[in-house]
Amino acid sequence: MKIIVPDTGVLIDGRITELVEKQGESGASVRVIVPYAAVAELEFQANSGRETGFAGLQELKRLSELGKHGKITIEFAGERPDAFEIERARYGEIDAKIRELAKKSGGTLLTTDKVQREVAAAEGIEVIYLEPVVEKVSLSLSKFFDAGNVMSVHLKEGCTPKAKMGKPGDFALTELATKPLSRKEVEALVREAVEFSKRNANSFIEIDKKGATVLQVGDYRITYTKPPFSEAAEATIVKPLVKLSLSDYNLGETLKKRLDKEAEGIVISGPPGSGKSTFATALAEHYQAKGAIVKTLEQPRDLQVNREITQYAPLEGSFTNTADILLLVRPDYTVFDEVRKPVDFEVFSDLRMAGIGMLGVVHASKPIDAIQRFIGKIDLGVIPQVVDTVVFIQRGVVKKVYSLSFTVRVPSGMREADLARPVIEVKDFETGQAEYELYKWGEETVVLPLHQASLRPSSGRDAAFHDAAPHGSARGRPKWEDRGGKKGNWRKRGR
Repeated sequence: MKIIVPDTGVLIDGRITELVEKQGESGASVRVIVPYAAVAELEFQANSGRETGFAGLQELKRLSELGKHGKITIEFAGERPDAFEIERARYGEIDAKIRELAKKSGGTLLTTDKVQREVAAAEGIEVIYLEPVVEKVSLSLSKFFDAGNVMSVHLKEGCTPKAKMGKPGDFALTELATKPLSRKEVEALVREAVEFSKRNANSFIEIDKKGATVLQVGDYRITYTKPPFSEAAEATIVKPLVKLSLSDYNLGETLKKRLDKEAEGIVISGPPGSGKSTFATALAEHYQAKGAIVKTLEQPRDLQVNREITQYAPLEGSFTNTADILLLVRPDYTVFDEVRKPVDFEVFSDLRMAGIGMLGVVHASKPIDAIQRFIGKIDLGVIPQVVDTVVFIQRGVVKKVYSLSFTVRVPSGMREADLARPVIEVKDFETGQAEYELYKWGEETVVLPLHQASLRPSSGRDAAFHDAAPHGSARGRPKWEDRGGKKGNWRKRGR
């Protein structure tokens, strides 16, 4: 009788049932000894809300079903670890107990962990290592993308499945079925993807927290949420619809020249789903094709770049740690998808100031908003050194390009020379016309639309300040007005 002792990873992987069924079909009797240590670890993961734990428990249920039907003999054995050992599972406490059980029972250890394989072999334990395989993604959720022009699929318990169909910026939400989904149906689709990701070399789990799991399974990015994080179980599956080259965007020769030779601090902005990542991918592959070393910083790693471009995730949960390694790798360009948290802006700025060409993907509803998101994260005077070009994408096309420059002069709308200060000019790249000015006024950062400054005639010292929008101001706050007279004689309107 063949004795098999699976570890935790094999149970999550989902391949053990296939293996023992094949053994049974060949006429060999199989005895599966499930370590209590593995059960405890899966229970801990499930209680923490992690989908890997639930996937492993589902595999245990399938093994038990095989046992009930007499196809295998299954038993649970070994010592159950205490809470301290479970929390220290990453240091090998659980694996040691599983190896001990395999040794005592004289069974074959089944594992997906390279370290477990090496240690077991060193201890003289018979071990079978299940390697990650490269196979075509074939999941039940793939059926939702059969139409061919599906951008994303949205599955929620109690609701009918829906899909965004069309292209970036021009899509319609379409109902895929009339029957609402149950929680079990949504969970089954996600757990199938979790199991597949554990055994497929091109798939991985990016985030697995209580109430939220993010997977990259081949071309599919799967985001799954459930209570207590969301009020119901919901899965969103995104698949890239098209892959474009830079030539597909029909850019002007002047802009091509700037992107090729002059721009090294590029921000690609636009609303969600507008095609920012598609353009970033095209630009990254353009640089790589011209002989540049290109890397990416992503979480999740879903840019569809070629094999020559290495994709980095946060090292030990931090992009700061990734940046330390990146400087040793010496890339010519780095794509940061996406720059969102304050620390992301700091890392982006640090790498750019170190001399690396940076392409940052930023969510913004207007082109100027992408620049405003840097305000407060880094010093105002440093922004033009970090960002020299802003490309705004809307509905999959380049709608606007800004260039940034730095000068010292009197801001527009002001007259007296003693009001000169450092000013960031934001110019339309095609026309060369300045559209915005950024400068400091006391403790406020002013973002001044120049078309407003030109509409109001200058009167007194600083009439243009009426139209300036201090960064962080909100509707309903008191505006500033000039009381005239002595220098700096300002008060809040309404007092």
